[in-house]
Amino acid sequence: MERRLITAALPYINNIPHLGHIVGSHLPADIFARYCRLKGYDVLFVGGSDENGTPSELAAESLGIEIEVFLDKMYQEHKRIYEWFCISYDNFSRTSREIHHKTTQEFFKKVYENGFITRGKLKTFYCEKDKRFLPDRYVEGTCPKCGYEHANADQCEKCTALLDAEHLLNPRCKICGGTPVIKESEHLFLRLDKLSDRLEKWLKQNKHWRPQVTNLALGWIREGLKPRCITRDLKHGVRVPIEGFEDKVFYVWFDAPIGYISSTKEKSKDWEKYWKDKKTKIYHFLGKDNIPFHTIFWPAMLMANGEFNLPYQVVGLQYLNYEGGKFSKSQKRGVFCEKLPESGIDADVMRAYLTFLIPEIADTEFKWSDFQARINSDIIGNYGNFVNRVLSFIYCKLGNNIERPKESELTRSDKEFIRVIKEKVERIGDLLESIQLRNAFREILALATAGNKYFNENEPWHLIKKDIKRANNVLYLCANLCRTLSIVSEPYLPNTAQKIWKQLNLEGSVNEPGIWDSAAEIALPETHSVNKPSILFHKLTDARIEELKKTVSDAKELKSYFE
Repeated sequence: MERRLITAALPYINNIPHLGHIVGSHLPADIFARYCRLKGYDVLFVGGSDENGTPSELAAESLGIEIEVFLDKMYQEHKRIYEWFCISYDNFSRTSREIHHKTTQEFFKKVYENGFITRGKLKTFYCEKDKRFLPDRYVEGTCPKCGYEHANADQCEKCTALLDAEHLLNPRCKICGGTPVIKESEHLFLRLDKLSDRLEKWLKQNKHWRPQVTNLALGWIREGLKPRCITRDLKHGVRVPIEGFEDKVFYVWFDAPIGYISSTKEKSKDWEKYWKDKKTKIYHFLGKDNIPFHTIFWPAMLMANGEFNLPYQVVGLQYLNYEGGKFSKSQKRGVFCEKLPESGIDADVMRAYLTFLIPEIADTEFKWSDFQARINSDIIGNYGNFVNRVLSFIYCKLGNNIERPKESELTRSDKEFIRVIKEKVERIGDLLESIQLRNAFREILALATAGNKYFNENEPWHLIKKDIKRANNVLYLCANLCRTLSIVSEPYLPNTAQKIWKQLNLEGSVNEPGIWDSAAEIALPETHSVNKPSILFHKLTDARIEELKKTVSDAKELKSYFE
């Protein structure tokens, strides 16, 4: 049995996630994890909240509350949102937990013992008004590479460039708004320069990676890797376990990816098989701003430690925009996740539209008009309509009973229909294996289109009057396709897939491990009764869209969670 460990990037816990965060890691990782379970692989899907470092500390300070209170509340809010989206984490952990702190310190000690840590001076920002060293996320300024005016001191969110404090232009302290100065402080550094050749060789071996991910990583290699600071002057975080550095914590981008390991340890007593057995494949799903960390920094950490598997696949995704611009809570521009549960929208409907928008190779854009059109046409008018019309016809016209046709009774049209189903299911599986999630979903909808075409061409509403046996044969094959659609769409529409399964009156569950390999088979019983069907989705009217827009764009202020 093939073993796969799947991770989604650990979200900063300093605010509530919006749709860009869902589509940029959590949803794609979930789709892939669900598919892998259906295939019968040994799968563990882990994640967690990134609670250490500057973002959390700065957010709690700005609200004037204890950081532990802030983290507990925000963790619960994040977890609630991911559960509403049906993100099927086997474990969604926290980097504030003791198991993570201990795991990070043990990981670091091995890197230190192996000679990949050096001491040195770091030029960091210091605010003379606040009398404190300022971690990277406490300072913003203009990116020297792309000119973005709100770049953080360690990384530009727009162009993903990693920055050093001394290169940031027009720096501003986020606490007081003043201009900080640069001072030197002693810190620990990871010797990326010593690992550059190994990293380059490994990167070039990964022929199955997406070109934009590999090219970005190799660009860092070509620029020349330098020792990277892994400690910070902060109160909150994982303490450095060596003499002379007890007052420092690890840089959040050193401890955060170790959260994948600690989350695995927390879930499974056999955690080492996922991280140390060379037959295990590790898949990381993340946004493009995280690509340098997962293709350079994190693999270098793993190499320096020497005990853990390197990633098999780094799925770097682009950004989701909104109606011609960026998401903005202050301007109430966007779809904000905390409002979705109270909006009444079906989670599967939102998952379906977001699947169309997964930014696999380029930025994509959420548009309400497109949302309405695609759901009404592709999801309701095609997929939902096929299932409902087939099951309704069987229930109402055949007394809810169907029988499997004999091989000799199958027409050329029937055999072609069966062949198309098998071909499509194989194609869907191939696309999912290569993590082409959008194309796989299009093929699922194309399968529903093929079902509608077959149904229309055979006109069962006429057959029922003159050849009930032929009508039975057509509807049996259509019902069997409903079973197929239920299985192959489960990674995308998990609630809907289970509804179809129940309406088909099938035993067990649609998400039974290993069920994928039977998806294309003629698998309904010889004689079978279906349950009374019900509508899978409700049409999105103009009035409903306006109501949704009003609800989900009215984002709550962060402070309101603590009042």
